[in-house]
Amino acid sequence: MIDAAILRYCKYQERCHSEVSNKLGEIGIYGADREVQIALLIEEGVLNEERFARSFARGRFRMKQWGRVKIKQHLKLKRVSDYCIKKAMTEIDPDEYELTLLKAGAKKLHELRSEKNQLAKKVKTIRYLLQKGFEQDLINDLMTQIEALAAEK
Repeated sequence: MIDAAILRYCKYQERCHSEVSNKLGEIGIYGADREVQIALLIEEGVLNEERFARSFARGRFRMKQWGRVKIKQHLKLKRVSDYCIKKAMTEIDPDEYELTLLKAGAKKLHELRSEKNQLAKKVKTIRYLLQKGFEQDLINDLMTQIEALAAEK
C-alpha cells in the first residue's frame, strides 16, 4: 500500500528518486519499506525519473534560461542517471538554445553599456554566460560574432 502523503507529494509535481527517498525519510519510512514504497510508485507510474529529467530540463531552460552545463550539474546533484540526463538534453531545441544564448549575451552587454573598458565588459559577459551554464565554445563563438559586428560599425 502506497503511503498517502508520499502519493500526494509525487502527484503534485514530477519528482526524482532521491527527492522521494528523502521525503520518505522525513515522514519516517526507512530501509526496505522505503524501497518498497519507491517500487510501488514506479509501478503505478507516479514516479518516473526520465519524465522528471525531461520536465526539469525543459523548465529550467525555458523559464530560467539555463544552459546545458548547469542543467546537467543540477540533475547529477539529484542523482539522476546518465541515461535520463541524455534523454533530458534532447528536450532542448538547438536553434532555440542558440537564440537564448544570443539574447542572454545581448542583454548582459546592454546592461554593461556604461562600462568604458571593453575587455572588462567582455569578461563580465563571458562570466555571466558561464554562470548561466552555457558551453565555453559557444560563448567564444558568440563573442567573436559580436566583436565582428562592432568592428563593422
